[in-house]
Amino acid sequence: MRRPVARNLAVLAVSAAVVSVGAAAPPSSAPAREKVPVAVGYGGAVASVDADASAAGIEVLRKGGNAVDAAVATAAALGVTEPYSAGIGGGGYFVYYDAKSRTVHTIDGRETAPLSADSHLFEENGKALAFADAVSSGLSVGTPGTPATWQKALDEWGTERLRTVLRPAERIARNGFTVDDTFRSQTASNETRFRYFPDTARLFLPNGALPVVGSTFKNPDLARTYEELGRNGVDAIYHGDLGQDIAATVNKPPVDPASGWNARPGKLSAKDLAAYRTKLQAPTKTSYRGLDVYSIAPSSSGGTTVGEALNILERTDLSKASEVQYLHHFIEASRVAFADRGRWVGDPAFEDVPTKDLLSQKYADSRACLIKDNAVLTSPLAPGDPRHPAACADRGTAAPTTYEGENTTHLTVADKWGNVVSYTLTIEQTGGSGITVPGRGFLLNNELTDFSFTPANPAVHDPNLPGPGKRPRSSISPTIVLDKQGRPVVALGSPGGATIITTVLGTLTGFLDRHLPLVDAIAAPRASQRNAAQTELEPGLYNSDLRTQLEAIGHSFKLNPEIGAATGVQRLPDGRWLAAAEKVRRGGGSAMVVDPTP
Repeated sequence: MRRPVARNLAVLAVSAAVVSVGAAAPPSSAPAREKVPVAVGYGGAVASVDADASAAGIEVLRKGGNAVDAAVATAAALGVTEPYSAGIGGGGYFVYYDAKSRTVHTIDGRETAPLSADSHLFEENGKALAFADAVSSGLSVGTPGTPATWQKALDEWGTERLRTVLRPAERIARNGFTVDDTFRSQTASNETRFRYFPDTARLFLPNGALPVVGSTFKNPDLARTYEELGRNGVDAIYHGDLGQDIAATVNKPPVDPASGWNARPGKLSAKDLAAYRTKLQAPTKTSYRGLDVYSIAPSSSGGTTVGEALNILERTDLSKASEVQYLHHFIEASRVAFADRGRWVGDPAFEDVPTKDLLSQKYADSRACLIKDNAVLTSPLAPGDPRHPAACADRGTAAPTTYEGENTTHLTVADKWGNVVSYTLTIEQTGGSGITVPGRGFLLNNELTDFSFTPANPAVHDPNLPGPGKRPRSSISPTIVLDKQGRPVVALGSPGGATIITTVLGTLTGFLDRHLPLVDAIAAPRASQRNAAQTELEPGLYNSDLRTQLEAIGHSFKLNPEIGAATGVQRLPDGRWLAAAEKVRRGGGSAMVVDPTP
């Protein structure tokens, strides 16, 4: 979510006239913090979707914290101000660049299925559940990974304690933030299902109504939850009373009987919470235009799919291509990479994922020869076999791309020492499962709906079926690009479900190949092809002559009003940091630096 009405930490001291959970006060007269999409300066930088969250990260940097400390502080604040996109009821993927060693590290903090889950998790009476029935249920909730990710990142690379970096978010939750049009409209779009769950309705529909634009929204329950996490650590979730509350909520969703909603129970247990572990793992690495592109490895498909597409595009000089040819090759490379993603990528703890082979230039070349300048590939395109590359081969069995919720959030942080974090976190779709943990102030995820409910194509093995303790496949693609000396060039990422991959790919090629300023590469109109019959276009492309020219080649399009919402940071040659965010999408983003002195 993005809010067009910016907020100021000064707003947090507004009138105490309303103090109940989810209460909405009259419009505040306190000045709002202005959202700006680009900022340049020294001492570190933060780019996120929200002004209060970016300010929380900057506060930590100014007090001597590093990029990891600031990233956790920013993420925790987003759990307050962007509660429909992220929070401690969800998970994500954390990519960290260590300036001292010039190395990249990652944390897989993806949610996991209960240990009791099997491949029939979303089947009922021998048939797949309807997606809407699965989402707002205990069945959709995976074991949260976000709190463990925060603690692991701080333990490995941070300098501050969890209690310290949670304080800005705790303060925002207690004192409130200003409701804007985006928050109200996203609440409205979820109003029906929020009313299924009385605790969710009390929190997000204060006094039984939608929150008023300009009012102050407070969440003292979440403030107390953050205070407990700071005092007792994340063991409160994985081995304590907070975790017991989560499990009880999943196993018996507190639904309003009068709603008539069948909130199917899940089977999340204390054992599942105690068994949860984040994974420290090597990043994916792809060489592109003389630079090294690092991202997250499976269980996310982001690093492999963006990497394969970049390798396919490596042989085409996109800097000299016309706009039509650039978009044509971008679309076709995306189509091919998604065909391989659907066949080969799942949780590597359960599936034999050929990560190294998917990222080999030899394999990319064998797939790139399918792409012609004057013709369009047919979708769904069949996958190749990365273990046995064969030139122009597409003789496998095609599988369509499954749906992923599009509302996630991404933040990018750098510090004065040169460390960088690219971190994407989520509760899946807008509002997650719709289920709030009673008295705790946060929504639970619906991440397990990222699994295939049944095989995407019965004729071929589906690596993304549910399993006990399995992580569902993700498209999250937090990315850091280094030069050949191991110094950061740019870091970025985006929300958007499966469109994350094409958003990151498009922003990278816009910045690296088309030489757009980072903020303009983020703002450029987007196309998203995910091995489908039609490519999605934002209005800026759909309503342009480029669409007509691409249709003449054979492309088919449909309109998508908005695709993704990226943030990034760039290291400038003079040592300053540039932070960049969206200019318009989801209300615009918030870029800040510690010291903007010219």
